[in-house]
Amino acid sequence: MSEVGMVVDLSVVVPSYNEEEVLTELHRRLTEAIEPLAIRAEVVLVNDGSSDGTWARMLELAASDSRLVLVNLSRNHGHQLALTAGLSQAAGRRVLIMDADLQDPPELLGAMMDLMDAGAEVVHGVRRHRAGESQWKLATAALFYRLIERLTEVPIPRDVGDFRLISRRALDVLLAMPERHRFVRGMVSWIGFRQTSLPYDRQPRFAGKTKYPLRRMVRLALDAITASSTRPLALASWAGIGMAVVSCGLLAYSLAAWTRGETVVGWTSLMAAVTTIGSVQLFVLGVIGEYVGRMYEQVKGRPLFIIERVVRSPEKAIPSPDAAQ
Repeated sequence: MSEVGMVVDLSVVVPSYNEEEVLTELHRRLTEAIEPLAIRAEVVLVNDGSSDGTWARMLELAASDSRLVLVNLSRNHGHQLALTAGLSQAAGRRVLIMDADLQDPPELLGAMMDLMDAGAEVVHGVRRHRAGESQWKLATAALFYRLIERLTEVPIPRDVGDFRLISRRALDVLLAMPERHRFVRGMVSWIGFRQTSLPYDRQPRFAGKTKYPLRRMVRLALDAITASSTRPLALASWAGIGMAVVSCGLLAYSLAAWTRGETVVGWTSLMAAVTTIGSVQLFVLGVIGEYVGRMYEQVKGRPLFIIERVVRSPEKAIPSPDAAQ
């Protein structure tokens, strides 16, 4: 738990990158979702090195709402690390995680709180329908969730993003996990405790552009697979064994034909075999390289993120006690 600020009933953590156009509506809807609950709450807005007026707009909102906690990172660290930075500053007994684009409706907060009152430690929002997204995005997302489901040793709920409500106990365990290449939804599933799901229909982005183009989607998928499973290493090993068996078979055939005085024909097939074996070798090296590269970055021991400034009230701006983590 953050060392600064009093304990509150609920923290809402929202990582933001170039979301200037969304913040006013986000603040309005969050306020309307929180006020009927009659609880002590804070909203932790994280500026992940935005290049637009996101930080300035956050400061404007904080000037009129003391519940806002603003976290300004030193540069763009990426969604998962920005989320982790916000979680490190959350003081609530329960923490709602959501993105700033309002595709995940804050109006579900009450229903999530009820499920946690019934005994759940984690309440996942499960995407029943995803409006405003292309067929390509839907197809690749479906493929990703089904692939990760088969690869991971700990089941990750299908069609679940980072929209969830978690207890303080679950959050403390999550923050104690030191991975640099973080896949938060997989990490939360690994924690265990009693977890439940709440289906909902995902809405189109309120404004602005998606922050997850194809390149970032691929990077997230690689982080998810390498962070959640070692099975790709086993698959690479089996691929290598399989090609070794094929190669031994081809060698035995060639030697047998040579002893009979026959000429082995088929330059094309020979080159195809060599190319295939070389491709498999490169694939195996690539898989191993992904894991080794992540190990290299992890053992350097650098902070996961650097917080430049934390603002907890309109009157007082303070440096974070956890500025580098």
